[in-house]
Amino acid sequence: MNPFKGRHFQRDIILWAVRWYCKYGISYRELQEML
Repeated sequence: MNPFKGRHFQRDIILWAVRWYCKYGISYRELQEML
């Protein structure tokens, strides 16, 4: 089972965004602007 199947972004982009969200407390809106 692939948890990233059917997602809009590639696996690496999703993991990068989650890391930044957890490490720096960046808001979802700020992450959207960065992507």
